[in-house]
Amino acid sequence: MRQLSNIYVIKVECHSGYKVNERPISFTLEGKKLMVEKIVDRWRDPQFNYFKVLTDDGKAYLLRYDERNDEWKLEKVYEY
Repeated sequence: MRQLSNIYVIKVECHSGYKVNERPISFTLEGKKLMVEKIVDRWRDPQFNYFKVLTDDGKAYLLRYDERNDEWKLEKVYEY
């Protein structure tokens, strides 16, 4: 597995249940829409919500959501 770590601000479509932006369902990267097939892991720290997701392109991505600024960032790409 190779890890790439450029941080990008991305547009994310989310499921909103009991709270807004509860979990990502898709995101756009370099003009391509990627569908989230599975959330592998998720956790919080005092500032951010993190989601490690598998997408329909066969890669894993680490997404970070900043609730205070309502901003999503792509932190890492995992290539297998």
